[in-house]
Amino acid sequence: MRIALNARILQAPRTGIGHYVAELATALAREPDVQLSLFHGWGWSPQLPPSAKPGYSRLSPLLRRVPGAYQARRWLEQKRFDQGRSKAIDLYHEPSLWPLAFEGPTVITLHDLTHLRYPETQPPARLKEIERRLSRAVEQAQLILTDSQFIADEAQQYFGLPAERLRVAPLGVAARFHPREPAVIDAVLKAHGLEAGRYFLCVGTLEPRKNLSLALRAHAGLPESIRQAFPLFIVGMSGWQQAQLNDELKRALADGHVCLAGYLPDEQVAQLLAGARALIFPSFYEGFGLPVLEAMASGTPVITTRCSAMPEVAGPAGIYCEPDDPQGMRDAMERLIEDRLHWQARREAGLQQAALFSWERCAKVTAHAYRQVLGG
Repeated sequence: MRIALNARILQAPRTGIGHYVAELATALAREPDVQLSLFHGWGWSPQLPPSAKPGYSRLSPLLRRVPGAYQARRWLEQKRFDQGRSKAIDLYHEPSLWPLAFEGPTVITLHDLTHLRYPETQPPARLKEIERRLSRAVEQAQLILTDSQFIADEAQQYFGLPAERLRVAPLGVAARFHPREPAVIDAVLKAHGLEAGRYFLCVGTLEPRKNLSLALRAHAGLPESIRQAFPLFIVGMSGWQQAQLNDELKRALADGHVCLAGYLPDEQVAQLLAGARALIFPSFYEGFGLPVLEAMASGTPVITTRCSAMPEVAGPAGIYCEPDDPQGMRDAMERLIEDRLHWQARREAGLQQAALFSWERCAKVTAHAYRQVLGG
């Protein structure tokens, strides 16, 4: 099967969908009947591109205000897509919200329906473009992949789709996420002023949907001595409407027990996950929640919200609270500090839960979907 995979997102810093494309492409390459061609936005290649620097290829804030900026970039990408296909393609897989025009069979991955559930968390120009194109994309696709059953159910209900047009292909966990001895990660932790097992970690783009304020309020509610001994370390690039967090974040940073690291390289994030007392993942809404799986695979307990796909991913290993309950999250954090047996039990449960997921499985479900669409 000659498969075209749109990998343009890999030109930007790798967050959720970028990691999905990179890991899926690598795993699909091991499927004997899959021959991948990767479209990088300006050309084609059989190889994954190197990681981009933060900010690369994103529309600048200035361009976002220019009428038609998204459409202009899309038009150029379509031209490159059409002109650069030197080999015949049997099927086109679009791993993001809307596919480029293609005369053959198309598969899309629908990671979430954030634009419907939380439209206020999307830039207006992008939201308008999603609303204009997504229904057409669903019509174009012969089959729609989702990361979780939660999103498959949402898509089936919203678009009125028959179940046979949807396939759940749960995401996997990269090899870099695994338990590590403190001595192995000591250098990276010291560079950030941290000590293994003595900090809480948040990972995710700073935007309202991630509900970072819940983590800030929960941590602020801990006794001063605990906050000093177990700071809250936040990793993630600036996102849409971060300004909504600025006042609360500034107060937390001024307190001296919260650190904002910004975007960090993948290997550093993996080491930070392995060394944390727990991952705090307070999001309102996720189609999957990769950091939850990555933390569990690293031997790190997870405190998350009982929302969207998070219970599906964390399963019985997760420690849950409501998205508007800082006291509940604070209590969960304190127990992981004071009750060593509880922490160990959550760690072991997380390792068992993470073992249920793999990129190989995701690739096999995806390749099977290709075969179904092509009549194999």
